[in-house]
Amino acid sequence: MTQVVLGENEGIESALRRFKRQVSRAGILSDVRRCRHFETPLEKRKRKTIASRRKRRMR
Repeated sequence: MTQVVLGENEGIESALRRFKRQVSRAGILSDVRRCRHFETPLEKRKRKTIASRRKRRMR
């Protein structure tokens, strides 16, 4: 679970920015979108090839 602790003099805008960044890095929204509706075999293959490219690039 993603959690953001506000600093003493930190504004809500910067905390919200940090929260959004943490959520995107954790892949929470992509997981929710993926589980939201039925995925056709073509979409599933496309998603897997993109993920494998991403993995290869990170090595």
